[in-house]
Amino acid sequence: MGQRLVRVNELIKREISDIIHTRYQKEAVCITISNVSVAPDLRQAQVNYSVIGNEDQKNKAKKFLNQKKVEIRLILGKRIVLKYLPALNFHFDESVEQSYRINQLMDDMGLEGE
Repeated sequence: MGQRLVRVNELIKREISDIIHTRYQKEAVCITISNVSVAPDLRQAQVNYSVIGNEDQKNKAKKFLNQKKVEIRLILGKRIVLKYLPALNFHFDESVEQSYRINQLMDDMGLEGE
């Protein structure tokens, strides 16, 4: 991946996070944008997010992000200038939950050894 694409990924990640946490404070309080991966042609962007909470909150976050993705993209277009503004595809990032479970298991193993 080229250096420019890395910078574009990080810029879009930061801006989307800022948009959802300033404009949609109430709805996005438990949502974290964990990663953005923009296609080399800048036409598509996969936005990975994680949610702090239970299954109900995950479902609400998924529904919210899918409903607001066009509006978020329009606001993003006003904030940054790119040749093409990528279409946003939101995906739940399970790696955060998996790392939490692994850490919890490691903690449990450490407690058993004492």
